[in-house]
Order: sequence, then structure tokens, then C-alpha cells
Amino acid sequence: QVQLVESGGGLVQPGDSLRLSCAATGITFSTYVMAWYRHAPGKQRELVASITTEGNSNYVDSVAGRFTISRDNAQNTVYLQMNNLNPGDTAVYSCNARRFALSPKYDLEFWGKGTLVTVSS
Repeated sequence: QVQLVESGGGLVQPGDSLRLSCAATGITFSTYVMAWYRHAPGKQRELVASITTEGNSNYVDSVAGRFTISRDNAQNTVYLQMNNLNPGDTAVYSCNARRFALSPKYDLEFWGKGTLVTVSS
């Protein structure tokens, strides 16, 4: 059974930092592209950051320079270090694992349930 379990969310003040973790079980972690999405109230779900199997990362413009995604294949865990948080970062952050096949119909994708990050003074 595949499980992605996020942790590390909470209530912080503007300017603070948080590190989110997502522990994966039931998948060959190193073969999956890992990503963090967020869903804020009244907004569409947004891809925040992703990291390839080779360790290459990408970020949405609004977090570039503040957030860092990383992965530990030995621990089957992906992290999101979030610095200089602002109220606009308030959202439920969810972990995503995706393995791409030669044919898209064979792609595999899994989601965690999410962890709430609230940035407020």
C-alpha cells in the first residue's frame, strides 16, 4: 500500500521558517519525481516545487529564492524548506509522487493528505 505522509506544518509568524517532510512507503522512491503542491482557500491548487529523480529542482516564481526542495532517497523522504514565510504562503501543502512511463496511460501518481501551513501575525 502506497502512503505519502506529510509533517511539519503549523502556525508561524511572517518571516519565520518551516521545514515540511513527506515520508513515502510502498513505492520505489528513487524512481519517482517528487513535488509539493499547495491549496489555499479560494484559490486553485498550485505546484510549488518539484525535484526530479536526478535531483534537479524547479519552483514557482512566488517561492523561488525562499523555498528549497530536497530529497533523501535512502530515507524515502522529500523535504520543503520554507524561509521568510508570508501570509500568502498560507495553504494546505501536499506531497505528490509521480513516475512517468513511456506511455502516459501507465504513469503512476500518488498524493499525501496534506499539512496545513498558516502564516499570520
